[in-house]
Amino acid sequence: MRSFLVHRSLLTLVTLFGMSVLIFILLRLAPGNIVDILFASAGYVDEADKKAIEKDLGMDRPLPVQYAAWIGDLLRGDLGKSYRLEVRAASVILPRIPVTLQLAGWAMLVAVLLGVPAGVVSAVKQDTALDYVLRVVSLSGLSMPAFWLGLLIILFLVYAFNISPIYIHAPENAFEYFLLIGIPSLVVGFRSSALIMRLTRSSMLEVLRQDYIRTARAKGQSESRINFEHALKNAMLPVITVIGIEFAFLIGGLVVTETLFNIPGVARFLVQAILYRDYPIVQNLVMFIAIVVIGMNFLTDLVYVWLDPRIQLV
Repeated sequence: MRSFLVHRSLLTLVTLFGMSVLIFILLRLAPGNIVDILFASAGYVDEADKKAIEKDLGMDRPLPVQYAAWIGDLLRGDLGKSYRLEVRAASVILPRIPVTLQLAGWAMLVAVLLGVPAGVVSAVKQDTALDYVLRVVSLSGLSMPAFWLGLLIILFLVYAFNISPIYIHAPENAFEYFLLIGIPSLVVGFRSSALIMRLTRSSMLEVLRQDYIRTARAKGQSESRINFEHALKNAMLPVITVIGIEFAFLIGGLVVTETLFNIPGVARFLVQAILYRDYPIVQNLVMFIAIVVIGMNFLTDLVYVWLDPRIQLV
């Protein structure tokens, strides 16, 4: 275990370094920068003013110097200053991270609570009416765009109850929290639950055909014990991988949902920052997403060992 932790820690540092270089280079390969955008919107270009602004933002320095300055500030906990908003980047980034984490966390909880039991039932009741119904529901979840389902829910709530789940201010009580965070989580979680349900079903069907399952039945063990203690535990390994990947994806992939429900989260703010070439915001947010992805992969490996001690971490 110790060698695994050391190896993964070193690999994490190398990966984060490579990601930081890639983020820095790709962002600057995009045509135009915030100075060009500002002057384009103004309708004229004054070269002297343009050079003065570039110097003030530090964009006139060589790229290696800019990269070193960014990494140095990041290691000291300084996220820099937003070019567009002219405020410290931390003041606009940090309040949005908990919002997105809550949304992604609740969405994954919904996905797991719906997807895993539905997948188990569908596999146990293979080729029955219930199995066909669950498979159709899962296909609809995978096929229906999140923005369309979100629009339907918003229209239904407004028409039936005259309430709107649009995020206008921070929730002040449990009902507002469910309305502003819970409902978007259900929208996102439904799609993820469909994916988890189908993977759980296929994995369970494969495990239920194994010899040790037939042996357990021959010994007279109950179906519930066979399904949940023997089959599900061994079928969960690929499901755990998908859960980790889905959670990491949600951190940066909630653009549509956050825009639809007007949620002040990370993904929506990241897209706005990219449009304005707001380098400090984009670089730090993408690094945050990279850290989440790498961290989830690390946790997934640890959960593997907990579920199956036969796996050796080297």
